[in-house]
Amino acid sequence: MQSTPVSGGPVISKILLVGQAPGPREPVLQKPFAWTAGRTLFQWFERYCGLSETTVRAKIYFAAVCRCFPGKNAAGGDRVPAPDEVLNCSTWLDEEIEILRPQLVVPVGRLAIQQFIECAGLETVIGRTFKVIRAGRTFELIPLPHPSGASPWPKIPPGKALLEKAMRKIATHPAVKTIIAAEHR
Repeated sequence: MQSTPVSGGPVISKILLVGQAPGPREPVLQKPFAWTAGRTLFQWFERYCGLSETTVRAKIYFAAVCRCFPGKNAAGGDRVPAPDEVLNCSTWLDEEIEILRPQLVVPVGRLAIQQFIECAGLETVIGRTFKVIRAGRTFELIPLPHPSGASPWPKIPPGKALLEKAMRKIATHPAVKTIIAAEHR
């Protein structure tokens, strides 16, 4: 792992968004989802929930499977964290769940999804709601695909329709509806 850990900051929320790991720019910009994938993710929240990036960052707690940039792979893309790296960081996520007691967890991308449920393929989990117990807490889980420009999955069938279904579930979840209502007062 490279760089310093990246955090979304001290946000008290009933919603926990969990990414894979920061990219190379996030440690410099000191915030998660700060580049291309973030632009896409925040567009999803704007389009389906009516929430701006500023509101999402202020009202949703951002975590990650691994807190530091894992470096590049041999092909030049961002390296997926190794199982031992995921294990080393897992206590952070457990402690955040214990402290925040989220009502909703939104894992973004396959690695994040796999920290909570089995994921044989994105088409088997995106667009569905799961009841999950982790770190002694029970919460609902609505997985999202990774918003990376490297993956066409959210832009083509069946991914596009499943992403829309997932975002509509997020938009109507009671924890998110509270934020939406406060935003539109």
